[in-house]
Amino acid sequence: MQQLTNAEEQLMEHLWKLERAFMKDLLEAFPEPKPKTTTVATLLKRMIDKEFVAYTEFGNSREYYPLVKKTAYFSKHVNGLIKDFFNDSASQFASFFTNETNLTEKELEELKKIVDNAIQKKKK
Repeated sequence: MQQLTNAEEQLMEHLWKLERAFMKDLLEAFPEPKPKTTTVATLLKRMIDKEFVAYTEFGNSREYYPLVKKTAYFSKHVNGLIKDFFNDSASQFASFFTNETNLTEKELEELKKIVDNAIQKKKK
């Protein structure tokens, strides 16, 4: 799976939320100042070429939809981050994440619950 540029990721976020969208829907999803139609069209073309997006034609209009699930995309990149920057060590990543991100005690407790639940599922 290829990587998206920041601009493509931003557009993809809107498409993941909308699930299916025409050009006007995508433009409306952007905050002001909105990008030009030609800019969004160029991004969509590149994303189609990368096989992240496809479309259905309705006369002269195209309805775009994602081919890649958000969780699959970000899972691949988080795993790549762990491999490339943390020597393929999830514990090094967790240590960095918990020590360098100014998490509150409540957020750390929530993370602990998530980890505990994942451990219980692995035991089953």
